[in-house]
Amino acid sequence: MKVDVMSVRATVLSHFEQVAKEQRKSLAPLSDDLVLVDSGLDSLCLAIIVARLEDALGVDPFNATDGDFPVTLGDFIQLYANAAR
Repeated sequence: MKVDVMSVRATVLSHFEQVAKEQRKSLAPLSDDLVLVDSGLDSLCLAIIVARLEDALGVDPFNATDGDFPVTLGDFIQLYANAAR
């Protein structure tokens, strides 16, 4: 299954916005250089996003990594884009 990087990006951003709304969190402006810990989301929110992205994209990129969690939103998106190829 070939996945378009822009489609992955849109999916990730949509999930960040949806989870922030559901969890009543104030989300920082989403940009590639946004540090995830400064996003306004806590670890529960990020766990929800990861679970939903696995369902939406059919990949769990964290099974293929060496344990390094992405630092920025851009890193996070790229991790999913690479795993979806």
